[in-house]
Amino acid sequence: MDWDRFAQQMASLARDLLARRSVEATLERITASATELVEGCDAAGILVLRGTTVETLAPTDRLVADSDRLQERLSEGPCFDAARSSDGERVFRIADLCGEQPRWPAYAPRARRLGVGSMMGFLLFTEDEHLGALNLYSREPGAFTEVSELAGWLLASHAAVAFSSARTHAQLERALTTRHVIGEAMGILMGSHHLTEAEAFDVLRRYSQENNIKLREVARRVCEQGSL
Repeated sequence: MDWDRFAQQMASLARDLLARRSVEATLERITASATELVEGCDAAGILVLRGTTVETLAPTDRLVADSDRLQERLSEGPCFDAARSSDGERVFRIADLCGEQPRWPAYAPRARRLGVGSMMGFLLFTEDEHLGALNLYSREPGAFTEVSELAGWLLASHAAVAFSSARTHAQLERALTTRHVIGEAMGILMGSHHLTEAEAFDVLRRYSQENNIKLREVARRVCEQGSL
């Protein structure tokens, strides 16, 4: 492993991630980087758990999504465990899926039939939140070494910060957009029905509650149609 070159690549990646304009673009760059920077990595993806439902983000290969769906169906698997880990293992490395895997007796043989030879996974976390798991796949048994694990862990550390930052930025943008749309809708109602600001907002709020429609969607309709 040429660590000088790896350090230069990681520095370039950090700048590149900050320049991405969406959460999706950030995650796609992260998983693509895994296949470029981690020796032995043929495919990568990010697994996020919503309760017991698995969501696959930015997979670089169909193998990733197939593996995630299998783990969801079985409620078993290393990526599944890594994504829901709060105080347990934050890194796993399976050198050979052909060998017996007592922790995942149902998943391991099926994963091998999918074409998985070896795997690694890293919990994506910051001090404030757990974001899911970055999972790396090789079609060859024994492809991942301790050096691969260290490289993957360094990548995952950068990835967690970039993922969290991108998501926070997206949430702020959505909040600002929602606030703008609601304000515009209130202005329309105030002008057309001679309402005060408080009365206009109350109209939007009551319509939202009575019809079980999100407030921003109600506001959007007013902006597009001129009324409710």
